[in-house]
Amino acid sequence: MTSHGTDVRQKALTLLRNGAKNADVARALGIPKGTISYWKHVDRAKRGECPGRHDPPCPRCHGRELDEVAYSYLLGLYLGDGHISQYSQHRVANLMITCTESWPGLMDACEEAMRAVFPGNAVCRVRKNGCRNVKLYSKHLHCLFPQHGPGKKHERRIALEPWQQAIVDAHPWEFIRGLIHSDGCRITNWTTRTVRGERKRYEYPRYFFTNKSGDIRGLYTGTLDMLGVEWTYCARNGTPWNVSVARKASVALMDAHVGPKY
Repeated sequence: MTSHGTDVRQKALTLLRNGAKNADVARALGIPKGTISYWKHVDRAKRGECPGRHDPPCPRCHGRELDEVAYSYLLGLYLGDGHISQYSQHRVANLMITCTESWPGLMDACEEAMRAVFPGNAVCRVRKNGCRNVKLYSKHLHCLFPQHGPGKKHERRIALEPWQQAIVDAHPWEFIRGLIHSDGCRITNWTTRTVRGERKRYEYPRYFFTNKSGDIRGLYTGTLDMLGVEWTYCARNGTPWNVSVARKASVALMDAHVGPKY
């Protein structure tokens, strides 16, 4: 990696401040255009001219009104397939919700929720193999998602703050919908019975929620209890990672407020 002296950098900044284009400065000094762009960005930030240096107001830090319906849904998505990363202390943290390409409507709903919760932040979609990460950057992600921490979610304690629990209690179906849209599904099971000597096939819908974290499963089942939805555990390789909703009345409630992914 080539190191450029202070005098070279200062010469480049002088040209940039006088209105020279990045490409022209790069050609004149024989320095990569990306380096020139970075020097310009840092210089503008130090002088208070960088438009992206200030994060929009935060509901927790500045008292901005929070769209609680969208937040309850986004919280469910985050606890399931969400991740907050910060590659270094000098970079702004980013929130990523991974959505499979099979459910474009889910991707749209996720992006809509992000924009409602963070109205002043840009949201983008990053294409991956078979999925896309719906993504945004904010300095206040840790304020709104205090569950973030080192390690995998199922290897550490996950608990809602009192203010988060109050939002979930006020908008429980949005929270359940977010969890199902991230780590759940609606499927059709079938079985056969002999009726009057004839073997008949019967089909019935069922909801599954699968998560390794016992704390996150507890948040899901606790909210279902509050809503009057009956559920059971289904062991997976001897471990109760799956929560099933199969009772007809409970499935009808889930269909009315959640429904299949789309």
